[in-house]
This record gives sequence, C-alpha cells and structure tokens, in this order.
Amino acid sequence: MIWTSGAARAARRIATAAALGGGGLTALGAVTYGLLRAEAMVARRIVGQPHGLDGPPADGLYGDFPGEPIRMVVLGDSTSVGLGLTDPADTPAVIIARGLAAVAERPVRLSVLGQSGAASADLGVQVDKAIESRPEIAVVFVGANDVTTATPPARAVRHLQKAVRRLRDEGAEVVVGTCPDLGTVRPLPQPLRWVSRRWSRQLAAAQTVAVIDAGGRTVAFADLLGPEFETNPAEMFGPDRFHPSARGYLQAAYAVLPSVCAALELWPEPEPARVEGSQYLLAAMAVEEPGTEVTATRVAGRAVGPHGRWAALLRRRPGPMPSG
Repeated sequence: MIWTSGAARAARRIATAAALGGGGLTALGAVTYGLLRAEAMVARRIVGQPHGLDGPPADGLYGDFPGEPIRMVVLGDSTSVGLGLTDPADTPAVIIARGLAAVAERPVRLSVLGQSGAASADLGVQVDKAIESRPEIAVVFVGANDVTTATPPARAVRHLQKAVRRLRDEGAEVVVGTCPDLGTVRPLPQPLRWVSRRWSRQLAAAQTVAVIDAGGRTVAFADLLGPEFETNPAEMFGPDRFHPSARGYLQAAYAVLPSVCAALELWPEPEPARVEGSQYLLAAMAVEEPGTEVTATRVAGRAVGPHGRWAALLRRRPGPMPSG
C-alpha cells in the first residue's frame, strides 16, 4: 500500500501541474529525466522502424448485422494501428469493432486515425479528423511514446485531457488504454528499464485522473502483457522486440472491449468487483492491476469527495471474445 499511496500523490502532482500548465517531472527528478532522455535515444536506435510507419488498412464496416452502424474511431500511437501486422483482422481496432458489433448486434463503422510514433501532443490533429465522422465511441491508445521521448508527464497529460474533452463535447464516449509498463520491453537497457517502469506507471495513473476529469474512462494496460512477454518474448513481441505480436495485440483488445461495450451501455457493470474511492487512489491501484477500468461515479449523490472526485474501479473478467 506504501507504493500505491506514493503513486496516488504523484498522480495528484502531475494532474495538478497539467491543470496549471507546469512540466510535472514529479519525484523522478531532473537528473533521472536527463538519464531517461539520453538512454531513450539509444533504445529508439536499437528498436528502429523495421515495420515502417503504417499498420494494415483497417477502416471499414464490420459485423454482418442489420441497423444503423455504430460509429467508432481509434486514435493514438502504433498500438492503435497494429504496427507490425499484415492482416487487418489482427489489429486491435478491428478486433474491438467486431466484438462490439457482436455484442450490440449492429454493424460498426470503423475509422483508424492513429499514427505510429504519435505522442499525446499529436492527438489534437487526430481529434480534428475524428470529429468529422461524428463518432459514438472513441478508443485511444497513447503514452508509450511520451515516455520514450521523455515528454514531461504533465504536458502529456494536458494534451490527452484536452483530446478527451473535445471528443466528449462532440457526444462521443471515450475509452483510453493508459500507458503500458515499458519495463517489460527487452531492448531497453538498465537502468532505463527501471526508470521507464516507474515513469510509465506514474504517467498511467495521472492519465487516469485526467481522463476521469474529462468525462472518459480508462483501462489499465500496466504490465497486462508483462508476464507473458517475459516468459514468451518470441511469441508476444513482434520482430523488433518492442511492438506486440498478433497475440499481444489480441490481448490488449480483449482487455479494452468490455469497457467499450460498457461505455455504450451494452455490458453489465460487475458490482461484486467494484471498488469506489478517491480518483487518485484508484488510479494508483489500477496501474498495479492490468485490465482494470476506472470511471467516474457518485457517492451519496455527490461527484466529488474530501479527497478529490469519486471514482469506481472495475475488475472486469470478460468471457470468450465474440466474433461477428
């Protein structure tokens, strides 16, 4: 609980700095920040761009069902486009779209607007394009490139929060997959792997706070793929040892699908697995429990409590992936 309390304080500091326009280096400090920048440059040269910059084209209509299509957009970084894959069916966007179509029994019109290499600062242009399609649901995967480029956390969070607010103002539900634990990435040398693990988890907690404030919900990637990546790196990572394999992308999509369905009121809330509390504490808890969702809630009719906005942490356990 000690780490969780510290992470909650860090999340509060980053979120406050984001709101006030500060940099928000947090407890990691300027020296560690400089180390991360230097070693991140080395790591990015090691990883390179063996797949190019694009995933397979995935825009289209999914689900053989009658009715008006659900309009869905996917924004963010290389994870959002399925970098390294060749079959659109293996991309997380298509997996989620097909799963959503099966649950809703309606077709889903998918637009993938993410871009490999994108950081949170790049979301604004993607949101501009997303708004044109009047989305009902938006899925965002972002954060890893903010860490590998050593972007000050508060700056990254500020851009993400603005993007979520704009999408919500347009009537879209928003689900954000938070920054994954980059400590599982093999090409990153020590001490960069240790620093990246702590940095990415602090960023993920702060992302959760900001997204809840903006009216969205988050799904913690944390080390969702970590245990399997550690034991089966050849199977779970792609050829560059940085981006996921098809199985890795499937697992990420599998974690997000229930929250996408719940956002559209198509999936029951798992009351026995629901924990309510301060958004800061639950954000810190979520980064320790991959696949958990955090969303705003009300306690005794109030949205804000003595320690910040009330939130609910949901430990979802989805069944078999539907197909459509």
